[in-house]
Amino acid sequence: MSGHFWLTDEQMGRLRPFFPKCRGKPRVDDRRVLSGIIYVKKNGLQWKDAPAAYGPAKTLYNRFVCWSRMGVFAKIFVELAQPGANGATIMIDSTHVKAHRTAASLFKRGTRPRAIGRTKGGLNSKLHMVCDGLGRPLTFFLSPGQMSDAKGAAALLSTLPCAKVLLADKGYDADWLREALEIAACIPARRGRKNPARHDRKLYKQRHRIENLFARLKDWRRIATRYDRCGELFLSAICIAATVLFWL
Repeated sequence: MSGHFWLTDEQMGRLRPFFPKCRGKPRVDDRRVLSGIIYVKKNGLQWKDAPAAYGPAKTLYNRFVCWSRMGVFAKIFVELAQPGANGATIMIDSTHVKAHRTAASLFKRGTRPRAIGRTKGGLNSKLHMVCDGLGRPLTFFLSPGQMSDAKGAAALLSTLPCAKVLLADKGYDADWLREALEIAACIPARRGRKNPARHDRKLYKQRHRIENLFARLKDWRRIATRYDRCGELFLSAICIAATVLFWL
């Protein structure tokens, strides 16, 4: 089992309160199955290529899909992702995620949202995220790749955590967004604006932390490249990665 990923007893203790209750036949070992799901997502494997140490691949896939659609992984992230001591500052940004050919069909089948669009880079999705001052994710959502940063921020306004200042890049420099914010904004002005707003350059240097956040998330190969056709399944994969990397 050398090189395999295993959740520790302490990590399982934090996760177990959010698991669905067993009804009838006892569930297969939660630690083994969840560790297997994390291993597959981190290393970009097909489900059938999961190591035998984690049990049948079908069990891993069924547990991931079932709990994703039940909202278990999303609930775990929401409950564990709480701003720390540096909660006075939050940051917002977005990144593109390339859609693999197995997920990149634009034809929508069924009622489940896909969140895949077309840009100059091809078919992709866009991950809009808010993090705290330490670069830990707090809230996010997925959109088609062609959605602008400002529109993504508008969708996140109602879920912004309590803070004193919001850091963002030039893509969020819009008068309506500044007016809609209930907190101070540290956003550099776009080139050519007639009345550019000032920003704290020293504070703005901290914005690299959200870029580091995206880099760490994309170390997981099934986050860097989207293989899941359903948007909710890909969001669950992001919830798992964000929880393991930053909140366990």
